[in-house]
Amino acid sequence: MLVTGWFVPAPKHSPHHLSPSKSSAQAPKSTDLEGAWQLVSNSRNGQQATNALLLADGFFTVAQFDLAGKKFLGTYGGTYQLDGGKFTARYEFNTFDSTKVGTAVTGSYAQKNGKWQLQMRSGNNGSTLTWEKMPVKNTSSPLAGAWRISQREGQDGQMNQMVPGPRKTIKVLTADRFQWIAFNSQTGGFFGTGGGTYTAQNGKYTEQLEFFSRDNNRVGMSLSFNFAMQDGRWHHSGLSSTGGKVNEVWQRLSK
Repeated sequence: MLVTGWFVPAPKHSPHHLSPSKSSAQAPKSTDLEGAWQLVSNSRNGQQATNALLLADGFFTVAQFDLAGKKFLGTYGGTYQLDGGKFTARYEFNTFDSTKVGTAVTGSYAQKNGKWQLQMRSGNNGSTLTWEKMPVKNTSSPLAGAWRISQREGQDGQMNQMVPGPRKTIKVLTADRFQWIAFNSQTGGFFGTGGGTYTAQNGKYTEQLEFFSRDNNRVGMSLSFNFAMQDGRWHHSGLSSTGGKVNEVWQRLSK
């Protein structure tokens, strides 16, 4: 069964939600929770699909996909804030239910057995979801963070400035995972997404696709690009999965 939502407000005395304890009383830094997370339990039933949650720079994404079957199942995400064990998120896109876009929802976080966990109820069936931080191969990456495309080369060879607005293309990267999403946060429109694992070393940025909403046949492809950091901006160039020229500039989202 697909999980088609994430959080609903927690009851005051719900036993299913984590609450601060002596072992987790210290306030975490926001960077403690940034990274990639996996769904480790669902109180109602198990899941066959892979569920990947990414947190970076105050932006979150959740992708659901069948890696073996090369099927993209859905995605949702938006902005988030942390406050004393409470995790408050606001949807900017949701392919399962676009009416949730613009709404705020809550969950909780704490350390348990030395590991950070997020726990919340599914918005569609009331089951309790528990997420745990994924182990990473690379402890750091120069590209880890949330980025918004700011310039793109047009057919005339000129770099065109992308005007900020509700129509966005965002890319969220942890130490070794990524997801990009094109959406309209005002209308709930969704235009595509892709993601998987990546490496960024010696000026080469390489993606290994695990899901791609526009063409499942691209799953498993490895794409390599040039990258450079200039004045805090990510310059990204090379060839796309269709062989087209790519020349883009990405800027970090403001927290």
